Amino acid sequence: MMRRPMAIRRGPGLLNTVARTAVVAGTATVTSSAILGRQQRKAAAAQQQQAESLEVQQLQQQMVQLQASQIQARVEPVAAPGPAGGTDILAQLQQLATLKEQGMLSDEEFATAKAAILGA
Repeated sequence: MMRRPMAIRRGPGLLNTVARTAVVAGTATVTSSAILGRQQRKAAAAQQQQAESLEVQQLQQQMVQLQASQIQARVEPVAAPGPAGGTDILAQLQQLATLKEQGMLSDEEFATAKAAILGA
């Protein structure tokens, strides 16, 4: 009886191929999960930064309003015009100039209060 020659294997066996496929699929899953988690963290950080930026803007607006009200409080209200008419406005402008010279008003505050007096 003649023996058949032994077959020579070419390439990896079936079990080795299945194992390699499982490792590749597992690695891809882990990598995909890590990337998704990183993207979610970045999106959350961007939303938080946007919320903080909005809060800062609101605080700045409140500060501007508060400064404007403080300027109005420093300047005496316009009295009803008397017979001369322009003397009250002139007195208020002089008072503003005095406050600015004393350093109590900045240039912007001075301009805002002056515009308010002249517009009234």
